[in-house]
Amino acid sequence: MAAMLLSVGCGQKQQEVKVMARAVPERADDFVFENNLVAGRFYGKALEGNPTSPGIDVWVKLPGALVANDWYRNATDKTAPGYESNYYHKNHGGKDCYKVAVSLGGGGSVPFVDGTLCYPATNYRSSEILEEGPSKVVFVLHYPEWKAGGASVRLDKTVTVEADSYFCKVEDVYTFDRDSLTVAAGIFRHPEAETIEAEAFGDDYYAVWEHASDQSVEPEDGMLGVAVIMPGADCVTVVDGGRHGVCLKTVASGEPVEYWFGSCWSKGEVKGSAQWFELAANL
Repeated sequence: MAAMLLSVGCGQKQQEVKVMARAVPERADDFVFENNLVAGRFYGKALEGNPTSPGIDVWVKLPGALVANDWYRNATDKTAPGYESNYYHKNHGGKDCYKVAVSLGGGGSVPFVDGTLCYPATNYRSSEILEEGPSKVVFVLHYPEWKAGGASVRLDKTVTVEADSYFCKVEDVYTFDRDSLTVAAGIFRHPEAETIEAEAFGDDYYAVWEHASDQSVEPEDGMLGVAVIMPGADCVTVVDGGRHGVCLKTVASGEPVEYWFGSCWSKGEVKGSAQWFELAANL
């Protein structure tokens, strides 16, 4: 696919567009984001129950072109030349080969109350694009109020996607009716599938190097790196009976929780676990 260009006016050079983010009403209210290295999606209202999950769905891809819009078109538009209902689960310079289910996926966050991850009662219900340019896009997703333990909680999740980075910044603002709340941002470890080949901890990050966790359409194809980094984390640990590696932070209502999530594919530039763990440790 040819690189997208952004016209900037007569006499000025066009800029290559290296980022995108948008709601996808044509595919179960997904919200997709992408730069020239990574892609992924959040689940929306139409997908609730299948699953209802705040987890980030990782899409592996080769470095270079933006591919998400083509993948969606070929999976949803029956008039598209490459139409196939499971198009983006097959390798077209990348694919969706990551299992989220009801989990944090590749970098979601939820309240952590009395040792339990407290998932939202809904998927995101509304979204806004706050900033959009050729090399940076910022969007916010709104999750309606739900119960987390005995607390009433709602979430506004702001995500910044910048070109040339394997990592996206998150600013989560939890509003709740108690003095403080512990938030867990982390990664699903897929214990049933035993996907993890290597993992790494630091004071402020957790990272894995793993096999594809969703092989329902095609066989395993390369390795995935997934990581979450939270500067100033109170603790980095494994919770939920070994199902999640998380960074924990206790905050007041309305206090932002800042962290980064990231991913890579061994078919691209990051070939092994040591290289991936170094990127996560030195973000």
